[in-house]
Amino acid sequence: MGKYRLIKLLSLAFSLLILLPTEAQQPTARDLAQRVDRHYNQLHSLKALFTEDYAGLGRTRSESGTLLLLKPGRMRWDYSHPSGKLFLLDGKFAWFYTNGDSQVQRMAAKQLDDFRSPLRFLLGHTQLEKEIDHLTAAPAANGAFTLVGIPHGQEQRVQRLTLTVTAEGVITAIDIQETDGADTRFTFTNEQPNAPISPATFHFTPPPGVPVVDALAPV
Repeated sequence: MGKYRLIKLLSLAFSLLILLPTEAQQPTARDLAQRVDRHYNQLHSLKALFTEDYAGLGRTRSESGTLLLLKPGRMRWDYSHPSGKLFLLDGKFAWFYTNGDSQVQRMAAKQLDDFRSPLRFLLGHTQLEKEIDHLTAAPAANGAFTLVGIPHGQEQRVQRLTLTVTAEGVITAIDIQETDGADTRFTFTNEQPNAPISPATFHFTPPPGVPVVDALAPV
């Protein structure tokens, strides 16, 4: 009887060892969202390489560069392709400029924050479960996962938002499918958490003689 019970216990233990890794690899949408929140909320700054791919309205483009983030609310996208293109958020205004342009475009940060709500997650000042409706999770390639939903309040413009995240909650890609059929995908690599970044990096001075115009908020 003792030997029989020992065999049963060993069999049960072996079954649990098989099942536990499977459960660990299948976190819920809530689990993943909370991991993303924890990862970015504890950061002070971040540096990463990015690729931005767009397809829509009969056009395609692929751009790339370096992304810098610094809390609170500062973001800088330096494009190496095309060279000289810049998008900068200084906490109060968003600035758009490419070398050689006849003007600098400026927009109130609050207006931009509403428009580019999916990118707010990188600044770590929000909760995914409150910002994304109908959130679902699924396994993805290379041990990653996808979080899919619709940004709250953006139902008329965004058909689907997909975040690709690691098991630790690091966002490696953001895909935004708009209701007009356009698709924008941001891919992030070489993330450097809490990289030393000077606040002066997020100060923009328009080039001499180039006028600043207030850009219209998206409708």
